[in-house]
Amino acid sequence: MLAAGISSPFLRRSFLDEASSQAASTLSLAVAALNGHLRRYEALPALIADKDDIQDLLTRPDQKSFTANANHYLRAINTLVKSSDIYLLDDTGATIAASNFDQTASFVGENFSYRPYFHEAIAGREARFYALGTTSGKRGYYFSAPVRIFGTIRGVIVVKVDVDQIEASWPEAESRIIVTDPEGIIFMSGNRDWLYASLKPLTEERLARTRASRRYSDAVLRELPMTETRFRDHVLVTLSGKDGAAREYLALEEHVPDAGWTVHVLMDTTSVNSQTRTAMIVIVLSLLLAGFGLLVLIQRKVRRDEQLQMEIRAKAELERRVEERTSDLADVNQKLRETQADLIQAAKLAGLGQMSAALSHEFNQPLAAVRNYAESAALLMARGRTAEASDNVSRITKLVDRMASLGQHLRNFARKPNERLGAVPLANVLTDTLEIVAPRLNAAGARLEIDLGDPAPVVLAGPVRLQQVLVNIITNAADAVEGREVRVIELAARETGDSVIITLRDHGEGVPPAIAARIFDPFFTTKGVGKGLGLGLSISYNIVKDFGGELSVSNHEEGGAMFQITLAAAQQRMEAAQ
Repeated sequence: MLAAGISSPFLRRSFLDEASSQAASTLSLAVAALNGHLRRYEALPALIADKDDIQDLLTRPDQKSFTANANHYLRAINTLVKSSDIYLLDDTGATIAASNFDQTASFVGENFSYRPYFHEAIAGREARFYALGTTSGKRGYYFSAPVRIFGTIRGVIVVKVDVDQIEASWPEAESRIIVTDPEGIIFMSGNRDWLYASLKPLTEERLARTRASRRYSDAVLRELPMTETRFRDHVLVTLSGKDGAAREYLALEEHVPDAGWTVHVLMDTTSVNSQTRTAMIVIVLSLLLAGFGLLVLIQRKVRRDEQLQMEIRAKAELERRVEERTSDLADVNQKLRETQADLIQAAKLAGLGQMSAALSHEFNQPLAAVRNYAESAALLMARGRTAEASDNVSRITKLVDRMASLGQHLRNFARKPNERLGAVPLANVLTDTLEIVAPRLNAAGARLEIDLGDPAPVVLAGPVRLQQVLVNIITNAADAVEGREVRVIELAARETGDSVIITLRDHGEGVPPAIAARIFDPFFTTKGVGKGLGLGLSISYNIVKDFGGELSVSNHEEGGAMFQITLAAAQQRMEAAQ
């Protein structure tokens, strides 16, 4: 207890030093904020004084149009800079124009010659003043500047800044911020009960100076009930509230010469006193606990040994459970692999339904070619050109065989994948493909330009399904260029390392980004009703994936869509897969 009593003053001083540092920081921020807020308006009166609307009115005050122009100009500036009021005084102090000209408490007609800011400005100096408005009843900070016309001062411009906005920005915390005038009277405060109270004795001399400037209008001035004491280097003040309860504050202040006021920060010392008491209690408890230190150490050692044994048993139990879970996880993984295989087959069967629905889409072009060849053969036979008609019949037979191959592919697709891919010469596949798509290209007026390089690449794929992919993509390209000025479709293939890249570019409108993200989705189509099921590109995408390749779409930098098929390169000697 003796040690606590000796250390108490030192603890209090330490906590007061810390609180003083916080209060000094708050004070600096408050002063900076006040100065920053007011400096926004400092140059405004002088700028307004140079405006023609203001000078015209002072030159011809009886001209109503000049009065209206000045009133509206002041109101516009007041709204723009968010000040409280802006008004124009003539050389007698009478208000002849104001931003609040159309309000009930308008300043127009009021005489403010008693204000110091008028005396300073009419004498040719820019001035500052803060006071309680005699007309509006609102506190404000006033900036004034003389209006010179041909070197003669004819009036005064006054800008009033509402200090309520400044007070509203002060945070509510342990620190209280107040602003006092040179007489010690509180002009701004977060505590409304303290307004117009004085920190200094209200002598007759101070009251007389305040009445002369009518700084506080009809407000009742009083002394703030407080006592001041010192503890080492700190100033402490005690204030009595309405309920009679006294509260102690740590006081710091800073004089602001430009504004003509003093900013005070009052930090409540309740937390300082509480910290001091808490620290003393901690010291006492520490001394008491020191006597039990040895016992605590022994108990902690016993508990540590027990905990170690528990950890050993828990570790053994954990290892046993991990082994059990590992075994269970292996079983689950095996079942998962089996389930995934079943799901893949189920997806194949679902795709079979989509392919079956799309048979009409895949057979349209070959059937159109068959019809054209048949009609041509009939016409040739009628003309006795049997050799040429026989050639058309041969082509029809090949197309029918091709459609039969597609039907066989659908049956194979239903089975679990056991197809062996092989080497497929790209030139051969394109030859068969052109037989199917030639009528569609002719109908669209499109020209297919092919560049396979020399020698033409050989890819690892199945010829029938690869032909199906090329038919779908070339047909879509023909749709894209139909009716356009440039109806060219460019197909190129190049072997790059272990891959073969096949690109097909049209000169259409290209693929919008929103469509590109969904273009390979089943049943997604941009064609009109009855012109497609939206399955061609979806089927093509899955076929290329089955080959171990990739199918993608992008827009060419010079316009049009570009499809890219990437497949593995193969050797000619490999057996072609069907």
